[in-house]
Amino acid sequence: MDVLKRLIPVGAIALALAAGGCGGGGEPSGTPTGAAPSVSVNPTLAAMVPDAIKSDGKILVGTDATYAPNEFLAEDGSTVIGFDIDLFKAVAQTLGLQVEVQPATFGDIIPGVQSGKYEVGVSSFTVNPERKKQSQMVTYFNAGTQWAVKAGNPAGIDPNNPCGKRIAVQRDTVQAEDIAKRSEACVAAGKPAVVVSPYPGQDQVANSVVTGKDDAMLADSPITAYAVKQSNGQLEVIGDVYDAAPYGYVVNNDQAQLAQALQAAVNELIQNGTYAKILEQWGVQAGAVPSSQINP
Repeated sequence: MDVLKRLIPVGAIALALAAGGCGGGGEPSGTPTGAAPSVSVNPTLAAMVPDAIKSDGKILVGTDATYAPNEFLAEDGSTVIGFDIDLFKAVAQTLGLQVEVQPATFGDIIPGVQSGKYEVGVSSFTVNPERKKQSQMVTYFNAGTQWAVKAGNPAGIDPNNPCGKRIAVQRDTVQAEDIAKRSEACVAAGKPAVVVSPYPGQDQVANSVVTGKDDAMLADSPITAYAVKQSNGQLEVIGDVYDAAPYGYVVNNDQAQLAQALQAAVNELIQNGTYAKILEQWGVQAGAVPSSQINP
């Protein structure tokens, strides 16, 4: 999510403008608690990689780097970091590959995978029926939706009755679909529609609530938790996490062999303990899954 190269550097998030966070549970920390675990190549799994990718030794991924702590820009303003990035690098290393990350707008990643611009989309994609039609999705994490408001909830937000309120959300996410349906329900009940504020980046979503432009936000649960933590008390969560669903790596429909290789690598990391170590380093272990699936 590199639309405006982030409104602020990650290290300055807490000053007045909160950064985004992602689903999964636990209380994510801003940076990992140690170096990423070393990963060895598994020759059997590496043999599963399609020759076209194996030949150049790297895999090109599209990532929206505004979704901390999953994928976001480091303080240098160019390096993409996050639990999603560390985990996928471990997946790639298991397969004997290096990762080349290309920042992209979230809504452009799946079309980019379909066109061949990216070989994999790695950007906290929630698995849903529409995306499964567009691509193969290799699961690796579980997250739900969580709301946040300005501290003290001055606008009196009730997630179950947001009618007439100004709600911030990132475009092209499952939360954008969620709030649209809630607004339709408001109108059907004879109440004012939700005033939806769609933003290209998750950092802008949180910023809009901190500054009072919008009354509330909703995002993946780890993202919201991170935004609240980084806001230095300016934001608070409200309501429970709901609609938990898996994240998936996005792979083109004609790349079944690649999807199977990624699935096998995720399962290898789960079995050897590397997966748990990476999630724990980022404080998102509550979103761990027991195994990876393709288009569950």
